[in-house]
Amino acid sequence: MKRINSYILKKFFHIFTLALAAFVGLYLLVDFFEKVDDLLEKRVGLEVYFSYFAFKIPLILVQVCPLAMLMGVFMTIGGLSRTSELTAFWAGGVSLLRIAAPLLGTAGLISLAVLLISENLVPLSVKATNEIWATQVQGREAVVFKLDRLWLREGDRILKVRLADPEAGELQGLSVFRFSPDFQLMERLEAPRASFGQNGWSAETAQRFRFSAETGQMLENQKLVEATLDLAKKPEDFRLARNDSEELNFGQLRRLAARLAAEGYNPRRLIVDMHNRLAAPVATFLMAFIGIPFALQKGRGGRIALGIAVTLVIGFGYHILHAVSMALGYAGLLPPILAAWSVNLLFLLLGLWLLLREQAG
Repeated sequence: MKRINSYILKKFFHIFTLALAAFVGLYLLVDFFEKVDDLLEKRVGLEVYFSYFAFKIPLILVQVCPLAMLMGVFMTIGGLSRTSELTAFWAGGVSLLRIAAPLLGTAGLISLAVLLISENLVPLSVKATNEIWATQVQGREAVVFKLDRLWLREGDRILKVRLADPEAGELQGLSVFRFSPDFQLMERLEAPRASFGQNGWSAETAQRFRFSAETGQMLENQKLVEATLDLAKKPEDFRLARNDSEELNFGQLRRLAARLAAEGYNPRRLIVDMHNRLAAPVATFLMAFIGIPFALQKGRGGRIALGIAVTLVIGFGYHILHAVSMALGYAGLLPPILAAWSVNLLFLLLGLWLLLREQAG
């Protein structure tokens, strides 16, 4: 059995590594052509090119690994069937599940590796690429933020945002500090929630405090209703500057969501992303699980010819369904855990059904 395992895994890793390298290369090529105009316009040095795309590799590996796994398993099983080796295994009393066992075991280990990379390397690489793109390419001011709040500068004012939702055009926990030329606090405005409309930013309620620039004493405490906020920034500015959830791992997202919920904010988006941190790596294993029965569905002559096409159809079908499910979770139409895991469950059931049907046949 060890020889059989070694033989099958040798075939698999040959295809898997080639597919992984090809998908990473294609991803980098497409990303380069999408961004080359901005890079050339800003006339950045070659070191920025290499740094930006090199830091993206961990994220790319995590994203394309399921596709490479699907192609590796599909082509391995398909190749064994095409050369009648699979039939010889069955004739020798080796079951399909026994043949699939080393592939599924390897897929489980690779899924674990993907999880470790996603938790430890991807947040650091995403943060690095975001900083390179924002500061060295787009020339924006560096944004200072802690894990649970965002700080931005706008003229003589500094903005602190507890939670930004650029897609909904909403800011939660907004504080605006206005300073004198010698950096003495003159005014502070606190708004629990601000929304962006045709007339700019507004808040249903807000509190304004005015201070003496000389003594620092409070001169006025004014409560505002239906207040219009004089902010030049638009929702897309917060999209570029916010602490991207991809820069946070599972533990950081969980702590941040719990802290925001305790303070009365709605951390729904963070909770969806938190569950997705665990659900996404499982896709690598599921692609192996579903690739085995799919490889046995096609006729012997067309299996290899259709390998790449089937891989792309299944892989992109998974990503499209997962994106829709995540969007429903962000919108509050699905519970966060279901938004992250529902497509995995669907593909698991589909793979089980195909395997049982193949065994019964």
